[in-house]
Amino acid sequence: MSGGDAGSGVGTEGVGGAAGAAAAPPRVLTVAGSDSGGGAGIQADLKTMLALGTHGMSVITAVTAQNSLGVQGAWPLPVEAVRAQYRSVVDDIGVQAVKTGMLASAELVEAVAALLAGSRAPVVVDPVGVSKHGDALLAASALDSVRTKLLPVATVATPNLDEVTQLTGVRARSERDFRRAAEAVLAFGPQWVVIKGGHLTGDSGEAVDLLTDGSQEHWLRAPRYDNRHTHGTGCTLASAIAAQLAKGQSVPQAVTAAKEYVTGAIAAGFSLGAGIGPVDHGWALGRGNGAGAGAGTGSASDED
Repeated sequence: MSGGDAGSGVGTEGVGGAAGAAAAPPRVLTVAGSDSGGGAGIQADLKTMLALGTHGMSVITAVTAQNSLGVQGAWPLPVEAVRAQYRSVVDDIGVQAVKTGMLASAELVEAVAALLAGSRAPVVVDPVGVSKHGDALLAASALDSVRTKLLPVATVATPNLDEVTQLTGVRARSERDFRRAAEAVLAFGPQWVVIKGGHLTGDSGEAVDLLTDGSQEHWLRAPRYDNRHTHGTGCTLASAIAAQLAKGQSVPQAVTAAKEYVTGAIAAGFSLGAGIGPVDHGWALGRGNGAGAGAGTGSASDED
């Protein structure tokens, strides 16, 4: 285990700095790709972490050329660059929770999983496969590494329904299928899983998720807003969970609070560019003005 993880070492809250300096807020690390349009990826993660009162830090795994219309290009970083960023942050500052997002390749998945296996901090794994626009963000060859290396180190995994199918072969077409989907994901080793129901179709008017560890079940329901501007929801939910875990909340408490935060962000989602705009990460800070305009349906569970 690394001495810098989970609030130990030089990075311990209140340690270091000038005399009389304020104690540091809880520290959360995102290991993910960069979204140049600012709606998803590490940009969404860091905004979420700030909005929820934590100090966000980043390990960039890939750079994307991305806007409201889609992903025009993606370039994974070398494994050694990812390892160096992680060690730089963890060994000095320390972390109290980690969130993973876009990891792009089998080599990066395995390198990140190995780093996280040595951490005492809780890990939230968002198994990002495709972007909101359907652009691939994970090589097909990396799926087995996600199953066998990354999911086993997860405190919480947050797949949407498409990612459940991609990872397990299970197709959840209704709430009745959520338990079976959760069992299939839990078989790969995460402690908890959130099956996100934002991709369900229907007229219930609710966005429904299932949080379970195989014994406890928590059904999370929120209004489904008629707002097409939902770019970044998956990243935002996972980062919000990590932020709440860093504050010392239990997994059910953290996921419930994160669902509430991302529901508000979707309601305040705004138009940006010619395509799908982002959720508003600053809605709770007073910028949000209710549900955004536009056709289509968003939910607190849609993927970025």
